[in-house]
Amino acid sequence: MARTRSGGAHSRQPVSRDQILARLHEDPQADKRALYRYFGLKGGERVALKEILATLAAEGLFPPAPSASADRQSSSDVLLVRITAIDLETGDALASPVEWLRAGGVPRLRLNRFDTAGLEVGARALVRIGERRGMSWRARLLRRAPDLPERIVGVVRRTSVGRIIESVDKRQKQEFALTGDGSEAVNDGELVVATPLATRRFERPNAQLLERLGSADAPRAASAIAVALHEIPVEFTPATLEEIRRITPATAHDRAHDRVDLRDLPLVTIDGADARDFDDAVFAEADTDPSGGWRLVVAIADVAWYVRPGSALDGDAQRRGNSVYFPDRVVPMLPERLSNDLCSLRPDEDRPVLVAELRIDGGGQLRSHRFLRAVMRSKARLTYDRLQSWANGDLDAIPVTLHGPAQALYQAFGALAAARLARGTLDLDLAEREVKLDAAGNVTSIAPRARLDAHRLIEEFMILANVAAAETLEKRRRGCLYRVHDQPSPERLDGLREALGTLGYHLARGQVIRPALLAAVLQWAAGKPSQTLVNGLVLRSQALAVYSPDNLGHFGLALPRYAHFTSPIRRYADLVVHRALIDALGLGAGGTALAHEALVSLGEVVSRAERRAQAAERAAMDRYIAGFLRDEIGASFAARISGLHRAGIFVSLLDSGADGLVPMSSLPGRGWTLHPAGHQLDGPQQRLSLGDRVVVRLLEVAPVTGALRFEIEGLTAKTQQPKHPPGRSRHPRGVPRRRR
Repeated sequence: MARTRSGGAHSRQPVSRDQILARLHEDPQADKRALYRYFGLKGGERVALKEILATLAAEGLFPPAPSASADRQSSSDVLLVRITAIDLETGDALASPVEWLRAGGVPRLRLNRFDTAGLEVGARALVRIGERRGMSWRARLLRRAPDLPERIVGVVRRTSVGRIIESVDKRQKQEFALTGDGSEAVNDGELVVATPLATRRFERPNAQLLERLGSADAPRAASAIAVALHEIPVEFTPATLEEIRRITPATAHDRAHDRVDLRDLPLVTIDGADARDFDDAVFAEADTDPSGGWRLVVAIADVAWYVRPGSALDGDAQRRGNSVYFPDRVVPMLPERLSNDLCSLRPDEDRPVLVAELRIDGGGQLRSHRFLRAVMRSKARLTYDRLQSWANGDLDAIPVTLHGPAQALYQAFGALAAARLARGTLDLDLAEREVKLDAAGNVTSIAPRARLDAHRLIEEFMILANVAAAETLEKRRRGCLYRVHDQPSPERLDGLREALGTLGYHLARGQVIRPALLAAVLQWAAGKPSQTLVNGLVLRSQALAVYSPDNLGHFGLALPRYAHFTSPIRRYADLVVHRALIDALGLGAGGTALAHEALVSLGEVVSRAERRAQAAERAAMDRYIAGFLRDEIGASFAARISGLHRAGIFVSLLDSGADGLVPMSSLPGRGWTLHPAGHQLDGPQQRLSLGDRVVVRLLEVAPVTGALRFEIEGLTAKTQQPKHPPGRSRHPRGVPRRRR
C-alpha cells in the first residue's frame, strides 16, 4: 500500500504500476479521482500517478470500458478499438472494441475519414463513443494507441509472480509475463525472443517463448540483441545451403573464356586490418596519352558468375540486402564459401573479376572508361595502416616491388582529390568509433577510428568506378539502380541555419542550395572545437540516400549520376549493377536486364535492408559503449552538448563519442526554458547552448538498452560555466579516472 504511518507523520512511497493495476482489477469502474482518494494522494503527489495512467491509457488499460449496455452508450465512453476495415465508398474507418465483456452483440464503430488519416487496418486507437446511427455507432478518435509488437526481445527477471520480460528496446516500456514450453527453464538475466499473446484487460500481458539467446551479461550480447531486435536474417535457407554445397570454383576454362588475363598486373587489395572479405583490387600507372594523366584499374569480384538470378542463393541475398558488421561478428549477405573464399581476392590465387579500366587527365577528370571480364591474381593484401606508413616514409611497410605502383596510386589520388575539391563535395569528417575486443569478446577500448589518406585513396577510386558504371548503363539505355541522394529539404535547411546561427555562422536565406555552399560551412568549422558538432549537424540536414532507377543525382558527392558497383559481396544493389553491365556489354553468363517497375521495387527492398543494417550496427555500438562504461558510474567525462529537448540535454563524450541524456529534472533550480528553435536552454542565471563543452558525471548505465544517464557537474544557480567540483580530478582529454 502506498500509505504508511510512522511516528505520527505520513511518509509516502510512489504508487507503482502494479498497485494501480491491482486496484483497477478490484474496482474496474475506478476513475482517476477515485484512485486519488484510494491512495490518499494530494497536490504534487498525483503527478506520478497521472504519468502511469497516461501510459496505461496508451496501452488500452485505462480508462476501463464503461458498464453501460451497448444500447445506452454516452459521449463519455472511451474504448480501445482496432481498425477492421476502410469503407471504400466514404473512406471512413470501421472498428471493433479490442475487448467486449458486456451482454449483447459487439458494437460496430465508424470513425470519420478526416479523423483517421494514416490509420491502417489493424491499428489500435482510443476513441470516444458518439451517437448511434443505424447499425453502427459514431466514434471520435482520441489518439492512436501503440500496437503490440510482433516480437519482443528482452531480459527475463524472476519475480514473486513469475518470470517477467523487460524489453531491450528503449521505446517499449511494457512488461510481459513469460509463458510457453521451456519457459520454466529460462534463467534470471537471460535474453529471450517471445511473441505477445492476447491478454484480458488489467492483467499483465503474456508472451510466448520463441528463442533463448543466452545471458544478457555475455561479452557478445550487444550484437546478439541487435540481430534479434532488428530481425537480421542469420540462417540461410536449406535450398541455399544445398546450392553452396554443389558450387564449384570457376575452372581454368571458365576463367579464360571471354576473359582478359590480368594475372601479371600488380593489382593489390587495400582494406582494414580486421577485414575478412576482399572484393576490390586496384592498380595505377602513368597514361601513355601525350596529354598525361593516369590509367586506373579497379577489379571487383565477379559475384554474378556464381550468384545467378532466380536461384535460392539469389533469393537469400536479396532478402538480406547487405552484410551487417558488428565489432565481434559479421552477418554476411552471401555464405562464407563465397564471401570469404571463392569471391574473395586473396593473394596469389586466381579469381574471376569484373574490371573498370579508367583513364583520367592531370586534373582528375574522367576521360574514358570501359568494362571487361577478366581473371586476376592479387599481388598483396595491404592494409590502410601499412600503405599510410609507406607514404609517410617507412619504405619497409610494403614490398619493394610495389613501391612504383603505390607511388602511381597516390599520384592518381592527388588528381582525383583535386577534382573532388573543385566540384565542391561534402567531405564530412565523422570519425567512426573503433571497438577493440579481447579473445573472450570483452571490450578493451573504444576510440575514434583514424581516417587516413589511404582510406581516401580507395574511396576516390571506388567513386570513379561507380560513376563510370552509371554512365555506361545510361549510354546503353539500360535500366540502372542509381544511388540517389537528393538535395536537403527547405525545412531541414532552416533547422541547420538556426543551429549554425547559435555557433556563430550565418547561412544566408534564399541562396541556391549546392554542395559547395555546405562545403564552405565544413571548411569554416575545420579545426574549431565545434568541428565534430557542425559535421553532425550538416549530416542530419541531408536527405536520405536511397536506391532508385529514377536518377536525381548525388547531392553529397556533387555528381549528376552515380551507381554502386564496387561491393557485390556485401551489397545486393552492386550485384544488380554488375548483372546490368554484363547484359548491356554482352560479357557472358550471369547478366540480366530488369524493367523499370522491377527496379523500383528492388530499390525499395534494398534501401529498407540498408536502413535496417545501419540501425542494428548503431544499436550494437551503443550497447558496447554502455557495457564498457558500466564500471565507471560516478566518473567524470568531458563532453559537448549535441542536442536540446524538452526531455533534457543530449551530450556526447569527447573521448569515446558515447551519447547520453542529462534529464531536465536533474538541472538545478526552476524556470529552465527551451528556445523555440531548440538550440538554447535558458536557466535562472545561465544559458546552455548547442555545442557548449561541459563536464558530466555518469549516473546510470543500462547495457541491455544502450542508455546512459548523466548530470552536468558544477551547474548551480550562481555558476555561469560548469566546472569540476572539489575533489574531482581534471582530465584534459576527457578520460575518466578508471577504478581498478
